[in-house]
Amino acid sequence: MGNGSTDASICEECLLLGVDVIHAEQVRDYGILGPKPSDLCALLDQYVIGQDAAKRIIAVAVYNHRKRLQVKPEGATELDKSNILLIGPTGSGKTFIMQMLARSLLVPLAIADATSLTEAGYVGDDVENIIGKLFRQSDFNVEKTQQGIVYIDEIDKIARKTDNTRRDVGGEGVQQALLKLIEGTTVTLPNKSNVRNSRNIPEFVEIDTKNILFVCGGAFDGLDRVIHARTTRSSIGFGAELRGPASTSKEALFGLAEPEDLIQFGMIPEIVGRLPVIARCEESSVLGLVDILTKPKNSLLRQFRKLFDMDGAELDVSPEALLAIAEKAFARKLGARGLRSILEELFLDAQFELPSLPRGEKYKIVLTEDAVLSGHGAIIESVPVLKSVSAL
Repeated sequence: MGNGSTDASICEECLLLGVDVIHAEQVRDYGILGPKPSDLCALLDQYVIGQDAAKRIIAVAVYNHRKRLQVKPEGATELDKSNILLIGPTGSGKTFIMQMLARSLLVPLAIADATSLTEAGYVGDDVENIIGKLFRQSDFNVEKTQQGIVYIDEIDKIARKTDNTRRDVGGEGVQQALLKLIEGTTVTLPNKSNVRNSRNIPEFVEIDTKNILFVCGGAFDGLDRVIHARTTRSSIGFGAELRGPASTSKEALFGLAEPEDLIQFGMIPEIVGRLPVIARCEESSVLGLVDILTKPKNSLLRQFRKLFDMDGAELDVSPEALLAIAEKAFARKLGARGLRSILEELFLDAQFELPSLPRGEKYKIVLTEDAVLSGHGAIIESVPVLKSVSAL
């Protein structure tokens, strides 16, 4: 580098050394097992609002996963994996919890989408590509890959179809293929860890998946109807006692989910049996959506405030406007995911016009309740610059 140039490069060895240094610092801070469950929950609380039960279940499972990896197989009690099934409506934070968790772990984590998976021999992603993604997240380190965590989103989209008139390419066949990964199998992957191709480096590597922790998530839309049908069945005959759940709300019914309901929904029994821990994410309320807008360290409001600040403008959003935004998102049934689309719409004109305004002046981006309800969006106001007055 020279003459003020910002071009720089780093070799693979130095990059891996930096990763090892960060890992060593985390071990120093948390110990060989990594963050305790309470530490993980505290870290997640900075970014994820609510979903306390789900966060506790995942934190304990991850911590136990680290403990399981420390047990030596010779003469010790074997510890089985406690894979997790994460159930919750769209926008309840399932994927976001896992994304934020990845920042806090001493083990690599890969996130995959089940909707892109098909049976081997068909157009689409092979299930073994999931392990390939984890291999890349592990910097092509076989040992780290075999101790990693995989999150498979939209697992409900590969539920077994009831229509047998066509080949179920993305349903039961994919579940059977995933079952092999979850139970434990050997996956052969191209070894891309050394581009320079040393003669001593094998062309392929084998990854054993038996120690990889799997977390599967999905909205399972319609599962509540399956649960309701099961819980309202009664015996036949006069005097038969009618029974049913105390509440027929979706959240209450999801809380009664049993393995037989998931099988009835279309998951194969073997998959359900390999996901013994069920964590439920609840749908966010209107006030919960307001908290999501404002409280996390990387909240949407803070992100837009930063964007406008980079153009020299302040952001002023009234509390009434925040409530109106949350009510809109709640009505659209998109949960927290709908908040960004609404804010993008409301701030679009301001983001387009602000960079073209004269520099040297101060501006304020104002968003009111009326602007949210009407859909007109935020307006740009010029703020008078007060000249300093010397003390008399």
